[in-house]
Amino acid sequence: MATQQSRSAARLMMAPAVVLLLGWMLVPLIMTLYFSFRRYLPNRPDIEPGWVGFENYARFIGSSSFWPAVQTTLIIVGGVLVITVVLGIILALLLDQPMWGQGAVRILVIAPFFVMPTVSALVWKNMFMDPVNGILAHLWKFFGATPVQWLSQASLESIIMIVSWQWLPFATLILLTAVQSLDSEQLEAAEMDGASYLNRFWFIILPHLARAVTIVILIQTIFLLSIFAEIFVTTGGAFGTRTLTYLIFQRVLESQNIGLGSAGGVYAIILANIVAIFLMRIVGKNLDA
Repeated sequence: MATQQSRSAARLMMAPAVVLLLGWMLVPLIMTLYFSFRRYLPNRPDIEPGWVGFENYARFIGSSSFWPAVQTTLIIVGGVLVITVVLGIILALLLDQPMWGQGAVRILVIAPFFVMPTVSALVWKNMFMDPVNGILAHLWKFFGATPVQWLSQASLESIIMIVSWQWLPFATLILLTAVQSLDSEQLEAAEMDGASYLNRFWFIILPHLARAVTIVILIQTIFLLSIFAEIFVTTGGAFGTRTLTYLIFQRVLESQNIGLGSAGGVYAIILANIVAIFLMRIVGKNLDA
């Protein structure tokens, strides 16, 4: 049993890491809040910096680009979640079956998750989606169809496809772990009672995967709300793919309006918290089941 002295020693040893972590999170947040209330354009010396109150917030949310960016962000997040969860369950069930070279197959399926987002997007852009020399273009030509200009004609679908390919291994890994923890005797008993595979999946496997699906949704949503690299190297925010994060990037780096971009960053934090609370209320109950 830990004594008071050992607890004090543990707190003392953890203190530097806790202080560093708090500083790492709080300093950027405080600076963002500070600049969001100021007029600050470092490349415009003719414009005097000063306190403007909530003017940046009103300008950012009143922009014609704000709500379309929020809508695009939510569409991408929702599309990626649906694809990764559905295909993740299917792949997890397939990878759980005995097969030759099972270990190598699992490594190949999980490998895309370790590819950097920029590299992944560039591979898709140049190797698969190029309308002239891309693999998909040659496939379309083989069947006598006109190649699709993916990044202009189906830009939002292309981004969802690229991001889904990158996050599918993560969902598969989490769901595969959950599938392997399922009691095989329960499935065998259901099979002996005459239950079809569809009934076994719906009434036994799927409820067992509920907690894992919840974890996948929560973790992926946190990261997907800040998607940026894939859009930056493919469409550059054009063709209806400008998310809230990319809009903030344009305001800060391209327009050099630090105050306006900081206000957008605060809106992004608010959006992330709203979505997180919503998900915790809808699907977070599975964590307590």
